Amino acid sequence: MDRSSPGLGWTGKRQGVGCARKELFDKILSDSDADDIMVSLDADTYVRPHYLQSLVDHFAAHPEMNAVAVPYYHPIQPEDEKRGRALLRYELYMRNYAINLLRIRSPYGFTALGSAIAMRACALRKIGGITPLQSGEDFYLVQKFCKMGGLSLFNAECVYPAGRYSDRVPFGTGPAMQAGASGEWDSYPIYPHDCFEPIREAYRHLKDLYDRNFYEKENEFLAFLQDINKNDNVWAGILDNVSDFPHFVKAFHQKADGLRILQFLRTKYHQNPVPEEDALYGNMQEWIPDQLPPGFSPQTPLAQLSLSQLDCLRNLLFEEERRLRVKHDENKTD
Repeated sequence: MDRSSPGLGWTGKRQGVGCARKELFDKILSDSDADDIMVSLDADTYVRPHYLQSLVDHFAAHPEMNAVAVPYYHPIQPEDEKRGRALLRYELYMRNYAINLLRIRSPYGFTALGSAIAMRACALRKIGGITPLQSGEDFYLVQKFCKMGGLSLFNAECVYPAGRYSDRVPFGTGPAMQAGASGEWDSYPIYPHDCFEPIREAYRHLKDLYDRNFYEKENEFLAFLQDINKNDNVWAGILDNVSDFPHFVKAFHQKADGLRILQFLRTKYHQNPVPEEDALYGNMQEWIPDQLPPGFSPQTPLAQLSLSQLDCLRNLLFEEERRLRVKHDENKTD
């Protein structure tokens, strides 16, 4: 498929990686059987020799799963410290985000990387394919699978994305690394676990909400959802159209999806910003208090840690996230 030669490129609004992925995915769907597995990889992503077989085995062992957001791990080159530091800081942001959501049992506790997605062809057809966006098309694709059900978060083999500076898309790894190399991390803060507590509390009050025994304004997340939907009766509307509590829970999560969660976290965080080292230290003290690396303390800014110390923090979060990904999938199949 040639979209690079003169006269064959996209024009107008049809451009970018989202458009490329859509054209490729649509072509594959036109030739695929329902049970075929589609694997998305970036050209500079490294995988080990048994990666494809691991996916075949995973889907065979879990017929209820429609797609998988595969665990990832960015290789670091010690001789390129500036790039390594930017990549590790971005990974700390992503892992902190995912771990917090997984710990409160949010259905949206995934990390969406275009190089780390695999899916059944029949599932991609069912959700209407991929939406061609300038950026974030992988996030919305995984969110679609999450809403449909059957999204797995674990696979025995990881992917190893290269991580590179890039300004071809508005947000993502490339732009984050470019900004981070200059010390600009405002768009990728380390959220303290306190930011996630209103979401956890909202989940705990879903039965009260279903029974109409809870005032939404008593919870920050529910109040935020009402405001952003410009509807003070958003839950009443859902309640009038569901037959039981499980259907209400499903409808709730359709509204309170990954995008709304991210918007809420940004709003809450910027109301009371926390130094990134305080947020990360506080989270890790709650999760893995006995495993902090030597020399790390809340008084040490992340920018002053050595590359090896940052890598140690990344590895600790990688293992914690891995554990929670496994637990997520086990809960799905219970």
